[in-house]
Amino acid sequence: MSNNQPFARPELPKRFYREVAVAETAAGHAVLLDGRPVKTPARRSLAVPARDVAEAIAREWDGQSERIDPATMPVTRLVNTILDGVLADPGPVRAEIGRFAETDMLFYRADAPERLVTRQRELWDPLLAWAEERLGARFLLAEGVMHVAQPQASLAAVKAHLERFDEGFGVAALHQVTTLTGSALLALAVADGRLPAEEAWALANLEEDWNIEQWGADDEAMALRERRRQEMQAATLVLAAHSPMTEQT
Repeated sequence: MSNNQPFARPELPKRFYREVAVAETAAGHAVLLDGRPVKTPARRSLAVPARDVAEAIAREWDGQSERIDPATMPVTRLVNTILDGVLADPGPVRAEIGRFAETDMLFYRADAPERLVTRQRELWDPLLAWAEERLGARFLLAEGVMHVAQPQASLAAVKAHLERFDEGFGVAALHQVTTLTGSALLALAVADGRLPAEEAWALANLEEDWNIEQWGADDEAMALRERRRQEMQAATLVLAAHSPMTEQT
C-alpha cells in the first residue's frame, strides 16, 4: 500500500537559551546566547562590523519563542550567507549584479492600459534620469518582454560603479536588494541614498500593485510578498552600514 502523504516539515529546534546579548570581540560585534557566541552553519562566529546589524540579529534570536524558526530571521540568514559564502570572494556576486543591469526591470514597460503606462513613466523615468546623471549611463526602453540590448558603454559604466563595492557585506546586501526588486538600478539608488528602501520596494512592485487594484489580492501571494519585504529590510539594513556610495554624494 503506497503512502501518498506529503513529507512532514522537519521539526524546528527548541529554544535552548535564555539571554541574548551583543559583545565586541576581535571578530567584530558578536551575538551571544547565554554568553556563548552564535555560530554560522559553517561554524564561523556570527560577528559583524556594524553594531546595529548585530543588534538586529540579536533581536531576531531574542524574539524566538519555544521553537527557533529561521524563516523569521532574515538578517541572521543574510549574514550567515555573507560570512560563509561571500566574504572571502565577493567578485562573482558583484558580477551577477552587473548582469542584472542588462535586463533591468525598469527598461521593460507595459504597452497598455494607458494609466499603467503613464504610472510607469512618471515613477520609473526619474530613476533612469538619476542613473544618467550619477552613473553616466543611458538605457533603451522596450514594451513587453522582448529583449533589448543595452549600450555597452552604459553597462560598462554600471560595472565600473559596482567596483566601488569591494567587500562582502556591501556586495551581498546590494545583490539581495537587486534580486528582490529585479533592478540593479533600484538597488544602486538605495545604496546611494537616492531612494529610501520602502519607496524602492513600492517601485519594484508597481505593476503587481496595479493588478491588485484591478482584481484584488491573493492571500498566499501577499504572504510571500511580506516575507520578501522583510528580506528587503534586512538587506537595506546591512547595505546602509556598508555602502561606499553615500560617502561620495
